[in-house]
Amino acid sequence: MPLSAERKAAYFETMKTLMATYSKCFIVDIDNVGSMQIQTTRLALRGTAEILMGKNTMMRKCIREFVEENPDTPIAQLEDCCRGNVGFVFTNGDLGAVREILESNVRPAPAKVGSSAPADVIVPKGPTGCDPGQTAFFQTLQIATKIAKGQIEMTNDTHLISAGDKVTASQAALLQKLGIEPFTYGMSLLKVYDTGSLFDAKVLDITDEVLTAKFVAALNTISKLSLALNIPTEASVTHSVANAFKAILAVTVELENYSFPKAEIYKAYLADPSAFAGSGGGGGGGGEAAAEEAAPVEEEVEEAPPATDMFGGGDGGDY
Repeated sequence: MPLSAERKAAYFETMKTLMATYSKCFIVDIDNVGSMQIQTTRLALRGTAEILMGKNTMMRKCIREFVEENPDTPIAQLEDCCRGNVGFVFTNGDLGAVREILESNVRPAPAKVGSSAPADVIVPKGPTGCDPGQTAFFQTLQIATKIAKGQIEMTNDTHLISAGDKVTASQAALLQKLGIEPFTYGMSLLKVYDTGSLFDAKVLDITDEVLTAKFVAALNTISKLSLALNIPTEASVTHSVANAFKAILAVTVELENYSFPKAEIYKAYLADPSAFAGSGGGGGGGGEAAAEEAAPVEEEVEEAPPATDMFGGGDGGDY
């Protein structure tokens, strides 16, 4: 049933207000997501984000009108995202926190005939609860079974459905008999809009730790190239200073009449290495402990028991 003119005007006003108020939003796919699940997500996001659903034609028209009223806005790129069963989640908060709420609100669902499987379905082996008269049903699906304790038992784990395949009537019936709800549905993130930039939702997987690791790796590469090409840069200056110090130190330790404060410890070590031998000890009393450890340990020699003959005699004499 089409919306009345008043309800359309109210919808347009709501969407324009959201686009003017919020600078960030998620474009989400809501296939197989029920109204109760959407309402639960709204409650979880209250005070943090706003969910907006609607017909694609209405949302595209509203975006065009908003762009005409605000020519400098970059939000026009959202018009191309209004394809399929999608909605918007507007926010000014942390995108990562909103994403966690959206992805955590999922519900198990049965396999429907003709629907596309979002993941592989593997039925575990074991008793099925079906009576032996339904053996032919399992044979049709090429599932190995046996009769145990008056019921059908699957002997092996069965890979029933592959991700992306259409669910057949037999597969859906088997899962229903076994009481298995193999799929979980929730809002899936398609795109992210952030202050004029539109990018894939997978970009949010890049954390500060990942960026730090990439930045350090890039600095290492730059410093290696700078050293190899003999071109000083900020990334290689610490290595250049260290290499220069090593070169000066190598010359200084060979000179008897010249030195500098930082080189004194190295020259002292080369002159008498034994003076530094005990520097890593654990404190006083180490010498006595070492002497005790070095003292020979007398081994106790057990005396062999007296020889006896096979009949218990003490002297092992002649028979």
